[in-house]
Amino acid sequence: MAISQSFIAELEHEAATTRKCLERVPQDKLGWKPHEKSMSLGELAGHIADMTGWATVTMNMDVFDMHPPGGPTWQSPKVTNVADLLSYFDKGVAEAKAAMLAADDAKWMANWSLANAGTTLMTMPRVAVMRSFVMNHVIHHRGQLSVYLRQLNIPVPSIYGPSADEGQMG
Repeated sequence: MAISQSFIAELEHEAATTRKCLERVPQDKLGWKPHEKSMSLGELAGHIADMTGWATVTMNMDVFDMHPPGGPTWQSPKVTNVADLLSYFDKGVAEAKAAMLAADDAKWMANWSLANAGTTLMTMPRVAVMRSFVMNHVIHHRGQLSVYLRQLNIPVPSIYGPSADEGQMG
């Protein structure tokens, strides 16, 4: 099995679960924060929606500079509307799948670098970047989002098994 095929199966599974969580973000609570040091619900949801698109950046660029000298600084989208957030997420998933499928195993194993203002912060094979900085990162923040939902008394969807709100066994 090609590397891309194994990642596509995982991406599709995780994206479906992530979308269920994003669908529950209440429009009227986008500015809510569980703590003054925390991201707002809208910022967190925007970050999650944006991260799946990082797969496309990882597959289509050899180096990504967050603050390129003389260029615009990368920023997550500002969430003002949950419907637009979901559309943005869906577009990112589709683009990620296409970029992954277009890559052969050699491209997956080639190095990719993250930079800041022209300084390389890290270099790893794309396959490791996809696992840690894309997939695991989305899963991490989705966990945060589920806690935000719980604190707002919004039913938490089943993620890797039953939640207290859905999918009870027996």
